Formats: sequence, structure tokens, C-alpha cells
Amino acid sequence: MAFLVLPLAGLLVRAPWSTLPRRLSEPQVLEALRLSLVTASLATVICLVLGVPLAWLLARTDFPGRRLLRALVTVPLVLPPVVGGVALLLVLGRRGLVGQWLESAFGFSLPFTTAGVVVAEAFVAMPFLVIAVEGALRAADVRYEEAAATLGASRFTVFRRVTLPLVAPGVLAGGVLCWARALGEFGATITFAGNFPGRTQTMPLAVYLALETEPEAAIVLSLVLLAVSVLILVALRDRWVGAAA
Repeated sequence: MAFLVLPLAGLLVRAPWSTLPRRLSEPQVLEALRLSLVTASLATVICLVLGVPLAWLLARTDFPGRRLLRALVTVPLVLPPVVGGVALLLVLGRRGLVGQWLESAFGFSLPFTTAGVVVAEAFVAMPFLVIAVEGALRAADVRYEEAAATLGASRFTVFRRVTLPLVAPGVLAGGVLCWARALGEFGATITFAGNFPGRTQTMPLAVYLALETEPEAAIVLSLVLLAVSVLILVALRDRWVGAAA
């Protein structure tokens, strides 16, 4: 317990509390915080749009290669984020498998842009959403869906009016975890999107940069991320306690 708690306690003890309000109001801190909130939220939206149908596919359908697909979905959980950033560059970079086509056809390039930050965050965060929603779908009672289908509801209507309300707590919990993971992403972001203030410098990147030049500023930024993490844990506590019971 001491091994887990002491580092956090050290962060609180060494925090420059007297200058905290002034440091939090500095333009570069506010800009990094704004960019982090915006990109993490956009990444979560992408994960919801793509991840919920993927979770339904894994939970409710049986097809050859489903186990392999589930394993591939969870790869970003164990893949070093820097490796994920390199992989994104090889696919979506200007000379990547898809990126070179995007640039030649549309004049659009993702690396080292704000959109690139969103893509990197979504890549590393989506497994958290898929796992949570898949678990909720497996735990949901399919008899309600079968009853709706026998009454003439289409598959889309059943999914929208029955399935989604049943698994809404799982979707919410997965979305919050996904957002938190996107907010704290560092390795894939700095590799794929770089560290440009006002464009790609999120809070974790700002912490890394400040640690080299101004350690107290790094502590202040770290406190902000710590506070967000604690709020997320408090928000999800009832769900986790209920699941454990």
C-alpha cells in the first residue's frame, strides 16, 4: 500500500500550493488543458461510434476468427504506446499505406496535427470501451430483445430501443474510462502528433516538457491530471462496488 500511495503523497507534499492559482491561470497551462479536454472528448466520440458496434459484434455474433478479432482489439492495451505511434505513422503518415493516398487525393495529412492527436488517443483508448460494453452486452438478458423482435421490431429498432438502454451503464462506464485514458495518453501522441504548443501539446506532453525546465510547473500540471483521475474513480465507484457485490 505504501508503494502505491507514497508517490502520490509526495506529489501533494511537494506541490507549490502558494503559487498554484497563478500557475493554473498561465496561458500555456490553460491552452494545454483546453486542448486535452477537446481532443479526449473527440476521441471518445470516435470510440463510441466505432467501439459500440464492434463490442456488439464480439458479444452477440458467432463467426470464424472471433477470438482472433477479440485478441487484436485488446492489443493496444498491452502494446507500448510509442510502438502504437510508430504503427500509426507507418499507416497514416505522409508516406504511409493510407496516409500517402489521403495526401495525394485530398491534400490532407494527419501526423503533427490536432486531428492526429485525436486519432492517437482513440487508438489507445478504444479497447477500454469495447471491453466494458462487451461485458455489459454479455450480462444483459437477451429475452427482452427476443420479445421485441417477436413483436415485429427491426434489428435496428431492437438495438436502439432495447439493447442500448439495457447496457447504458456499461457504455457510460466504458466511455468514462476511454476518456480518461485518452486524456492521459503520451507515447502515441508525441510519436504520431509531436509536441507543438497550442496544436498538439496536451497535458501529459506539457508535464514532460515542464519537468525539464520548470519542475514546479510540472507538479501543478500533474496535480490537475491527478484530480481528474480521482474524480473519475469516485464517479465509477458505485458501479465497481455493485459489480463486485
